Amino acid sequence: RLKTLVDTLYQQIPSGVGASRSDVRLSPKELNRVLERGAEWAVAEGYGTERDLECIEAGGRLEGDPERVSQRAKERGKNQLGTVGSGNHFVEVGYVAEVYDQTAAQRLGLTPGTVTVFIHSGSRGLGYQVCDDSLDRMVRAAQKYGIELPDQQLCCAPLHSPEAKDYLGAMNAAANYAFANRQLMSHYVRGSLAAVFSEDVAARTDLVYDVCHNIAKFETHEVAGEKHRLCVHRKGATRAFPPGHPELHPRFRDIGQPVLIPGDMGRYSFVLVGTAGAFSETFGSTCHGAGRRMSRHQAKKLARSRNIPRELEERGILVRAASRATIDEEIPEAYKDVAKVVDVVNAAGIGRKVAKLTPVAVVKG
Repeated sequence: RLKTLVDTLYQQIPSGVGASRSDVRLSPKELNRVLERGAEWAVAEGYGTERDLECIEAGGRLEGDPERVSQRAKERGKNQLGTVGSGNHFVEVGYVAEVYDQTAAQRLGLTPGTVTVFIHSGSRGLGYQVCDDSLDRMVRAAQKYGIELPDQQLCCAPLHSPEAKDYLGAMNAAANYAFANRQLMSHYVRGSLAAVFSEDVAARTDLVYDVCHNIAKFETHEVAGEKHRLCVHRKGATRAFPPGHPELHPRFRDIGQPVLIPGDMGRYSFVLVGTAGAFSETFGSTCHGAGRRMSRHQAKKLARSRNIPRELEERGILVRAASRATIDEEIPEAYKDVAKVVDVVNAAGIGRKVAKLTPVAVVKG
């Protein structure tokens, strides 16, 4: 029933650059609630369970301020909740192919052969607009506060300045939108599993973890033997808190925070847990993915004369996408081999391998 499942997921979860759903159109008041409450809002509206919130970074809610989000950003986000974006975003069906840490894998429900659904999507057009809105203002702020920039994309402002406070409030609101977005997508995944298999299968489908990979957060870390409150910005990086950290839900406190490292749609992805090494060496962080080894333009050029969906199907992987261009720019060889990346992470002690996930179907934006 794999083909039926991937077709159902593709129908249930809108994908692509401007994807929107007719059944989740938010009024201005309701959108503000999403920006303020994140995944809590989604669960309260019937999209998931209280248990889900235990398995989301920060419980799925940051201190966001809807008033600091522009009307243009809100306009872009009001009809995109519950959708998967374009580019490297995906919904991937796979299975646990290998286990490296039996105890952690058992706790996370990742025993060998278990079917998984891996989701990567964020704050969509709303988050993009929040960033866009802030760039010009931050360039001016850097000039205002006498900050020399080697590159304008590194524009910034002092943390306690009005400009920074406005940005942090809007950024957290966008993160809340992303938490709610993924929570709705999880709900649609469960609905698809119920339609293809049974309500019981859907009910037994648990969230392993939901974690950010483009966020700035205030955390306490040790520097030169003293503890400091720092603003840690993870861009293309993900949190990897160790066992015993007070910010972890009791469910994970003895094993460390789950870490999700996607690879590419043709090979594998990995689940790890955070370590004390990550906390002492990299501010409780590790990598978010394999990383590209060729540009999107190069990938499309390489794929031009090929039928990538057919190639993947011959390898046992079904793919559905809003456009051929998305598939072509995301060909497996466009990415580094994530197994090698994860082995480095594991050897460096900034993450501990738990399980390898192998894909069998992918929905792309």
